[in-house]
Amino acid sequence: MTCKHYEDFVVGIVTTYGPRIVTREEIIAFASEFDPQPMHLDEEAAKKSMLGGLSASGWHTCAIMMRLICDGMVSSSSSWGAPGVEELKWVKPVRPGDALSVRMTVLEKRESKSRPEVGFVRHRVEMLNQYGEVVLDSSYAGMFGKRMPG
Repeated sequence: MTCKHYEDFVVGIVTTYGPRIVTREEIIAFASEFDPQPMHLDEEAAKKSMLGGLSASGWHTCAIMMRLICDGMVSSSSSWGAPGVEELKWVKPVRPGDALSVRMTVLEKRESKSRPEVGFVRHRVEMLNQYGEVVLDSSYAGMFGKRMPG
């Protein structure tokens, strides 16, 4: 697989990664360790919550998103990481059995002013379930090494 550099990103291009099926067991395991709220741990309590049933923690959903992005692109790129996330919205609950995919759109790119060997690529990241419904909506700028710095 070819290493993707800053120069390879094209504004407007959309890529997709996944799907990955989410299980009841992993929802509960993640929540038990990192987000022990009743709607993520207990099916009866979850039914009484505003989510109306057992659902993955938003942070679990983010972790799945990151895994899909790493497997699909980051691990075969010149990524330097990201300075942060600009926006993150959990739009719909993620349920056991959902098949999640990521849709990434390149919004813009710019060269770093302080590091000539790096450029910033701003993405919109949407996570979709098997029905094509957006369950997570996010945007961030990733830092990528240049093939030919300067």
